[in-house]
Amino acid sequence: MYFGYMKLTANPIHVENFTEVYGYGKIIMYGVGAVEVTSAIGLLIGFWKKGFVPISSGALAVVMVGATSTHLMVGQGLEIAMKPFIFFVLNSVIFLVSTSESVED
Repeated sequence: MYFGYMKLTANPIHVENFTEVYGYGKIIMYGVGAVEVTSAIGLLIGFWKKGFVPISSGALAVVMVGATSTHLMVGQGLEIAMKPFIFFVLNSVIFLVSTSESVED
């Protein structure tokens, strides 16, 4: 949620990364930030309303695939790309577990 908040508040580091390093515009930064924050809130709500978990974790997994591939495409290397990749794996596991639980119910 923190990194999404930083994107939504146009933190100068994130603005520079999205516009100059990655070659995306600010609108993409705001969109990614909005997905990150709403998905994080959805995961928290998922403690009480299980239906939010697969949607939120799936959305975050997709964003993390984009983040991982972006870091690799701009040549930042595996060390930088590893953090979003780990979050992708974690969100994928959460997604798979939550969808298998809903099928069993």
